[in-house]
Amino acid sequence: MHRFFLAALSIAIAAASTDAFATATATVDVTRFAFQPKEITVAPGTTIVWTNHDEIPHTVTSADKVLASKAMDTDDVYQHTFNDEGDVAYFCAVHPFMTGIVHVRRP
Repeated sequence: MHRFFLAALSIAIAAASTDAFATATATVDVTRFAFQPKEITVAPGTTIVWTNHDEIPHTVTSADKVLASKAMDTDDVYQHTFNDEGDVAYFCAVHPFMTGIVHVRRP
């Protein structure tokens, strides 16, 4: 019975750890023709949610097409989960001067 308890506890801890890792989120606001924050560092498995607060459409687009949102109207959101380590530079296809970068790093 002791082994069963330890095995069940190990499974519960692993499931809780996996759930916490899978639900990590971060936010980027699109406001005043800028991504805020402009640079963000997250752990692999994190989902970033961009929300457009401007009254003008914006996109979240990367040259390598990792990020490819539709034009987001006011209060529209776009989200992407980053699983691979590295850097992803992005911009607004409508306003290319709007740029940002996501750094994905293991803690």
